[in-house]
Amino acid sequence: MPDDVAAHVRDRVDSLYRSDSRRVLATLIRLLGDFDIAEEALQDAFAAAVEKWAEQGIPANPRAWLISTGRFKAIDRLRKTERLESTDASALDRIEAEAVADDDDGVEDDRLRLIFTCCHPALSPDAQVALTLREVCGLTTEQVAHAFLTPPPTLAQRIVRAKSKIRDARIPYEIPSRADLPDRLDTVLHVMYLVFNEGYLASTGASLTRSDLSAEAIRLARLLVELLPEPEAIGLLALMLLHEARRDARTTPEGEMVLLEDQDRARWDAQRIAEGVELVERALASRRFGPYTLQAAIAAVHAEAASAAATDWAQIVGLYDVLMRIDPSPVIELNRAAAVAMRDGPDAGLALIDAILVRGDLVDYRLAHAARGDLLRRLDRTGEAINAYERALSLATLDAERSFISRRLEALRAISPR
Repeated sequence: MPDDVAAHVRDRVDSLYRSDSRRVLATLIRLLGDFDIAEEALQDAFAAAVEKWAEQGIPANPRAWLISTGRFKAIDRLRKTERLESTDASALDRIEAEAVADDDDGVEDDRLRLIFTCCHPALSPDAQVALTLREVCGLTTEQVAHAFLTPPPTLAQRIVRAKSKIRDARIPYEIPSRADLPDRLDTVLHVMYLVFNEGYLASTGASLTRSDLSAEAIRLARLLVELLPEPEAIGLLALMLLHEARRDARTTPEGEMVLLEDQDRARWDAQRIAEGVELVERALASRRFGPYTLQAAIAAVHAEAASAAATDWAQIVGLYDVLMRIDPSPVIELNRAAAVAMRDGPDAGLALIDAILVRGDLVDYRLAHAARGDLLRRLDRTGEAINAYERALSLATLDAERSFISRRLEALRAISPR
């Protein structure tokens, strides 16, 4: 086999793994009825693709080929290993008889089934979110652990226990009935929100963002809105679109971070903004909205401002006041403090941030110290600003953030060398 053919196939398989492996896995879980068996089948299918496609060519429908191959590999594995002894014969018969969905609608339904299975109320809330991030979206155990501020081994055990619970309790792999959907919606929305956040502001690594995760969250949110057009599902989709509209302006061509106030608004995606604003208005008109819709409304005010100076900060503070009443949290309080600083001046914002930190909240949250450093810098309290930025730098794990903070520190130290 020519080396260039093998390299082309390898590149194609790698690309498909990045783009389609979660879709393939979701269908394999439906077909096989077991997370671990499906994951083994997924790896077997992609390994077979590297070998077979180099010999036979890449099939017209690679995703369907991978699903079918994974299913048959799983059947072979079950027949040949000791696991067959503990496998219900009727279950194996079902696996062998199950039709393989090779249409896009079927695969998308499988992904929604998987989301709702992972978010089943029989699982603990943390397990629901962790399992969905790991299995539906393909985040690594380390990335999920970072989102939970949990050691990776602890998080791994949590995921293992959740899979065992699904298997042992025979939790059905299905989309809940329409009557049951609202009760299950909050966790699903929370999962999508976490996935989007990881894509919009990555937890670690060289890149500030991960467009694949953001796109995945938006795609799943669209599917959910079609399935269940509840105001908060609409509001979350709006929030994602409005934030995603700013993606191209958030970094320089060299990958350096650009703050909202310094972004070139001509690079914002006007089509996404228009869709996001329309969705916000639709959700607000229902009068049954919640925190996602309010966050989207705040993002819409930013998106519709011609410049940072023209932003209606009074309206943003007012929206944060409402948000604090229905969904209070230290992070929301921090964001409100930043808005107050823009409305009333840095002294007012600094007092609010200091009160949060004095309470013991957000003491290990890099953005709290970075925001404090910025306000101290604006107040010409250079030495204190340096201390705050040094604390933020010690907590930052994302390369782009570390680079930005380091540049701020360099500029401040040039003014006030130690």
